[in-house]
Amino acid sequence: MSPIAANLQAVRRRISEALQGDSRGVRLVAVSKSQPPEAIREAWRAGCREFGESYVQEALPKMAALAGLEASWHYIGRLQSNKARDVAERFDWVHAVDRGRIASALSRARPGSMAPLEVCIQVNISAEATKGGVAPGETLALAREVRELPGLRLRGLMGMASAGGDSARRRAQFALLARTREELRAAGIALDTLSMGMSDDFEDAIAEGSTMVRVGTAIFGPRRR
Repeated sequence: MSPIAANLQAVRRRISEALQGDSRGVRLVAVSKSQPPEAIREAWRAGCREFGESYVQEALPKMAALAGLEASWHYIGRLQSNKARDVAERFDWVHAVDRGRIASALSRARPGSMAPLEVCIQVNISAEATKGGVAPGETLALAREVRELPGLRLRGLMGMASAGGDSARRRAQFALLARTREELRAAGIALDTLSMGMSDDFEDAIAEGSTMVRVGTAIFGPRRR
């Protein structure tokens, strides 16, 4: 068994243990930014089918090199308007929609021959100025705007907890994202996805209701750059 396959097996075991018998499914997105195509192919051979990238200029050549793989590609980085077309034409998911202008650009650029782009609104649950995302109280207004765009399908919310915080602090921030989703549901916006949890904190995220985790280092090892 390759190191990547062994790591994937360990991550899946940790996810199962974190669920503690809960029947909800948790999707695993392997964060492959900075990883070469051969590492992604190895993860695919080990059963991974969803991959996350943060930089358009890095992702597109890798996606071309791996065109024969049946995989879903998630754009998880902060997106600039001038990259919206590339993302809309090549990716299946976008996790960090935090402005109406970006959402509109993605919708306009999504080819009509493709299914709507699956998107999550990023919410700044840690209140850190260095992180993107809307404030929790502004999420409903943006969600109402996004769900009306024909090229997009609003699936849920994404959030990142403070790095280096203790478990209780992280869980409180993840719980805030879960509450925000429930508030949107109560307002009539159907959402099925909570994209929260990374290599260092996905057990805490799962404990607070995550349905999708974005794991890189725990699968591929330290970033190459």
